[in-house]
Amino acid sequence: MRIVVLGGAGKMGSIAVQTLAQDARVHEVVLADYNLENARAVAEVIGSPKVQVSFVDVTDPEGLRAVLRGADACVNAVVYYFNMPIMEACLDEKVPYVDMGGLFHGTRKQLQLHDRYAAAGVAAVLGMGSAPGIPNVQARYAADRLDTLEYIRIYDGILPPPEDEVRFTYAVPTILDEMTLSPMVYRDGEFVEMPPLSEFEDYCFVEPLGVLPMHLSLHSEVATLPLSFQHKGVREVFFKINFWGLSRTAVEKLSVLAEFGLHKKEPVRTKRGVEVSPREVLEAVLEPYVPPVTAFLAPPTRKPPQWVKEIVTEVKGTKDGETVVYRLGTTTVKGALPTGAAPALTAIWLAQGRVPAGVYPPEQVIEPEPFFDELAALDILTTVGVTRPLKG
Repeated sequence: MRIVVLGGAGKMGSIAVQTLAQDARVHEVVLADYNLENARAVAEVIGSPKVQVSFVDVTDPEGLRAVLRGADACVNAVVYYFNMPIMEACLDEKVPYVDMGGLFHGTRKQLQLHDRYAAAGVAAVLGMGSAPGIPNVQARYAADRLDTLEYIRIYDGILPPPEDEVRFTYAVPTILDEMTLSPMVYRDGEFVEMPPLSEFEDYCFVEPLGVLPMHLSLHSEVATLPLSFQHKGVREVFFKINFWGLSRTAVEKLSVLAEFGLHKKEPVRTKRGVEVSPREVLEAVLEPYVPPVTAFLAPPTRKPPQWVKEIVTEVKGTKDGETVVYRLGTTTVKGALPTGAAPALTAIWLAQGRVPAGVYPPEQVIEPEPFFDELAALDILTTVGVTRPLKG
């Protein structure tokens, strides 16, 4: 089994590469990236003969197709702006595809490729990272056991860093978009646009997370879950997170910069007549606050990073006329970060032919219990709580 990881030298892509390299079902992992220096550093830390480094520029269609050619599956760990052209290249080469999300609007565009993928006999799973991804499968687990659904509420809890720490643990462009783009929620049968950083509530996670302040954020789960479970009458779907795993200080500083328009991509003209994109400048300025990519890996010679994270999906509905609430929590405290591990496992399933041809969100094609078992082997554990009315 040969699997290509595009953006394999990135923070989450490198975890996908490591997960694949450690899996006995995989014989070769192509770590494809634009930054060969980082790619070689990642490969050295992983230390597996299965890992082959390759240069790729995803904006070069011919070069991209050449890297994909002959692969059994592709993990797209590149920033979501490039999801569509990468999907087109995978379709051309008939390579099954998985990514980590399209931030709602991108996912909806990608779903439009379903008929072409199905006709070509190629499978794709969209938004199969930590979140989106795991919450979709959690929701499927509960929905399979309920006759009707009332709501699906997703809470992504991350152990906060020190209050004054400023660092970014995943793609800065995505963080900026999540902070500044309007979240979408599904309420009373309609998609509704909400203000960023709105609808705060305190939510109780497992220890050592405890109670965390949660707010709305734009995410891909909301784009698909209402449609997948429309037949069960779902009326509400939302996604909340606690400051994207950043400190309050970092969020406050970025919020001020955004208020001044530094998150905008449109070029502005300086007094010297030079046109520059405020967004590109901001991303360059923030680069020193991104940890080295190798800090996200767990080589055999040292302990893995202490990820502490619980992804919770609460689903309320009815079973045999009784109201039932499911709470599924997927936790990692010492294993691989699920953002990289989940798409790696999905790529293996794609290569094994366990996903039908077409383009799907995770809840439609990923069987929950076998998938949770595979995550558990990586110390990513899922628990289920069920609340029912007392009888008698």
